[in-house]
Amino acid sequence: MGNTLIKISVIYFLIGITLGLYMSIGHDYVLTGVHVHINLLGWVSLAIAGIFYKLFPHLAQTNTAKVHFWLHNIGLPVMMISLAFVVTGTGGIFTTFLSIGGVVTVLAIYFFAFNVLSNLNKSE
Repeated sequence: MGNTLIKISVIYFLIGITLGLYMSIGHDYVLTGVHVHINLLGWVSLAIAGIFYKLFPHLAQTNTAKVHFWLHNIGLPVMMISLAFVVTGTGGIFTTFLSIGGVVTVLAIYFFAFNVLSNLNKSE
């Protein structure tokens, strides 16, 4: 699971950096929130989680880790795509999806934190 999260985080890094370049070239920064969240919650957070799961393989074997993985990788894309529509003024129904994606992503991070806090000191 650690390798998979690290690879996914690199994809988010490429998306976030490309979005930043696009905004810079066009001098249009309306998608700054999307850019920041993709880099922080996609690139940085998933890379760190992947490193945790590599350093402490017993953490990756828990059901909590599996829930974290799926919630994060479902919630974040839903949240980012919805945020892009909302900030560009084509929100409508996407405001609801933004909230749902945000809640799902936050739940994922809570599962990750619970896993680390509950299982880090347990033997492998």
